[in-house]
Amino acid sequence: MKVIVLGAGIIGIHTAWYLLDQGHDVVVVDRQPDAALETSFANGAQISVCFCEPWANAGAPFKVAKWLLKDDAPLLFRPRLDPAQWRWGLSFLGQCTTAAFERNVEQLVRLGRYSHESLQSLVADTGIEYNRLQKGILHFFGSEADFEAGAQGAEIMRRHGVDRRVLSRDEVLAIEPALRSAQHAVFGGTYTPSDESGDARVFTQALAKLAEKRGAQFLWNHDIVTLQPQGGAQGNEIAGVQIRSRETGQTQWLKGDAYVVALASYAPALTKSLGEHLNIYPAKGYSATLRLKKPEQASTVSLLDDARKIAISRLGDFVRIAGTAELVGLDTSLDSPTSKVRCESLVRRYEELFPGVADLSEPNFWTGLRPSTPTNVPYIGRSQKASNLWINAGHGTLGWTHGAGSGRALAELMSGKRPELEFGFYGDALPAHAVRSLQPA
Repeated sequence: MKVIVLGAGIIGIHTAWYLLDQGHDVVVVDRQPDAALETSFANGAQISVCFCEPWANAGAPFKVAKWLLKDDAPLLFRPRLDPAQWRWGLSFLGQCTTAAFERNVEQLVRLGRYSHESLQSLVADTGIEYNRLQKGILHFFGSEADFEAGAQGAEIMRRHGVDRRVLSRDEVLAIEPALRSAQHAVFGGTYTPSDESGDARVFTQALAKLAEKRGAQFLWNHDIVTLQPQGGAQGNEIAGVQIRSRETGQTQWLKGDAYVVALASYAPALTKSLGEHLNIYPAKGYSATLRLKKPEQASTVSLLDDARKIAISRLGDFVRIAGTAELVGLDTSLDSPTSKVRCESLVRRYEELFPGVADLSEPNFWTGLRPSTPTNVPYIGRSQKASNLWINAGHGTLGWTHGAGSGRALAELMSGKRPELEFGFYGDALPAHAVRSLQPA
């Protein structure tokens, strides 16, 4: 088939790569001049298969209510006259039960394992270098109450086969000695040795270049305007996608045999005209990337600071501090009072933990929109409105973690194959023989 992939972030580029593996001709369209320049640009850098708990849990409504008036709250919900926000919020509340939490964890762990295996094979095959560190992820807690809650969470994850170890303060400091400068902020922790970290943007851009060498065509600097539906032998189909050059303003129609929407937070706007309402809402996240003045005193194990709900990852001679989520629509500004507070809190916290280690004069602040579903489980599968339209979106904070597996699974589904993954694929995704094989005897 000729497949047109809409979006060149982590998800779109992985999808394009695995479509090439399946023998398809691939065209990738993106409004940016290169891959991974939006949501994938400066994320927390963690590949966190074992730290994938959904935001929705029994205690979440209380926490969100408590944080409503705090500009530096880990999850900031500011109600707006936005039907999509309210739809998402009500669905989120519906997922705040123990049963829903367990169900969603199971899905995320399965996808995470499959994706990590896919990524490891991909790195071995391509040799891409991206400041990869295979030292696990260390989650540290500042109080006994938070530590006990973390230990309970670790037990839940272990029930799903995740190796998350509960550690004392001394064990935390043994794994990451750099935390000794902030041992007053460490009561205990949990550790997942199989997780890792690395620069998502560097990896994705390298993979895009390799895909181009394999024959993929890239149309950079093109806005995606609309999809053109038509009736077909299999019901509704997409006849083409209209795109517009940002350089000339000229529009054109691209036609293919199949189309993939990998547009992160912007996916719902494109599919809405077809009557396909994807429940994806942007969660605005922030990061700071600091040059290290004293690399030998900086952490190398990727960290999760429970007190501030932020990730800290080493990227060569730099450190990335990322976190927080703000439900304010498609806002990517960095100059609002709230944005400034949230950015400055990242740098301030790093300096509290590792005083004098990083150069604070150029914090390289960034913000991006994480495409979040109420369950945290992404849409991977066939559109319910057009038989040749496929969706790969809604990965939230786990796009880097789930990118390789999501792209591989979708490429196999589009090729009429069943992925080696037990997962709730979206729409009528599995081929008939695979659907039958899933039925009980």
